Amino acid sequence: MGELFAGVLERGGVRAAVADDAWLQALLDAEAALAGALADVGLATPDEASAVAAACVAERYDAAALGRDAAATGNPVPPLVAALRAEVERTSPGAAAIVHRGATSQDVADTAAMLVVARALPVLCGDLRGAADAAAALAAEHRDTVMAGRTLLQQAVPTTFGLKAAGWMSALDAATAPLRAYKPAAQLGGAAGTLASVHPHGPALTSAYARRLGLAEPVLPWHTDRTRVGALASALGAAAGAVAKAAGDVVLLAQTEVGEVREAAGGGSSAMPHKQNPVAAISARACAGRAAGLVATLLTAMAHEHERAAGAWHAEWLPLRDLLVTVGSAAAWLRASLERLEVDAVRMRANLDATGGRLLAERVAAALAPPLDRAAVHEAVAEAAADRERPFAEALAAHPLLAGHLDVAGAEALLDPTAYTGSAPELVDRALAARAA
Repeated sequence: MGELFAGVLERGGVRAAVADDAWLQALLDAEAALAGALADVGLATPDEASAVAAACVAERYDAAALGRDAAATGNPVPPLVAALRAEVERTSPGAAAIVHRGATSQDVADTAAMLVVARALPVLCGDLRGAADAAAALAAEHRDTVMAGRTLLQQAVPTTFGLKAAGWMSALDAATAPLRAYKPAAQLGGAAGTLASVHPHGPALTSAYARRLGLAEPVLPWHTDRTRVGALASALGAAAGAVAKAAGDVVLLAQTEVGEVREAAGGGSSAMPHKQNPVAAISARACAGRAAGLVATLLTAMAHEHERAAGAWHAEWLPLRDLLVTVGSAAAWLRASLERLEVDAVRMRANLDATGGRLLAERVAAALAPPLDRAAVHEAVAEAAADRERPFAEALAAHPLLAGHLDVAGAEALLDPTAYTGSAPELVDRALAARAA
């Protein structure tokens, strides 16, 4: 993407974990592990494997040049293998013969992708966890802080800010779980997935290769079985959705007319000196919003032909890296937003009172039906709520159907929002306890 937009769209540590130098080192790590595995099964000497491993240092190679040379072969592995062989031959003549033995380009590239994923996910999950921790702290602190619940962007019935924050927490934790459980797998199949060039050592070589890399050992080569990539993409997409939900709530609650939360370090405007925008939440939404298209691209690219895809595999490379970056950035931004979020309980109460108690209409209707007919009471309360000439309590007490069952004092008692949050506080406790367990 370059540097101009990176400050907003590539926040956090994932960017470095998936940068060109990280990918290049991962490709070389795959080659080094392969050489070591060849020695493990008797197809190379330990000295030869050590010579290859010693040459697998990213700083010795030019990623930009490898990228240019990749145009001739359709992927960057062949030029890298040529450069690696030349480097090994220079330092340890003869050992170059074992470089890349038994592998095909996709073996090394897929394995490198899994190494990059394995190194990036802990960083990404750390920020998701940090955001969830911040949400948990807000939930505990504001367990009983009453605010207006909103449906279809209109005031509905009272809730608590603690319950809203607990919802963010639960969603973030649920989205993090499959990412933490994801097991990147090594890839080794040779030209067409048969490991023919190293027969009969193929299965043993794969085991040694995966073990050296610290990756899961697949039952079969997965050149054209892209369910691993699809599962990762889907999990990242779900995480982006959880981030977008929480960030969107913050943006809405921080609107001037609502003013129920604010970021302690809001951003300014180039034109309006008074502005304090919730930049972290806004940026989290922006990054999360890029994820769905990348997920769709990766899921579409799962249709690989026969034993090697003609283009679908290549279509995965940048979307996978971009998806990791954008979801990682979204998580980092949301963490920053929630960790510095300021909650205005006084404004929340003022907004609750803005409708004159009308968001308690459900409570009034429930209190009067029975003995009165439920449908008739619902209509009567709606008519009283539509009366803007007098306070809601007076309108209720004056309604012909309700007058004999409700006086002004009784109506005012029913319109107390602090007494109609239902199980919200207990639900917060339940969510926090489940998380602690």
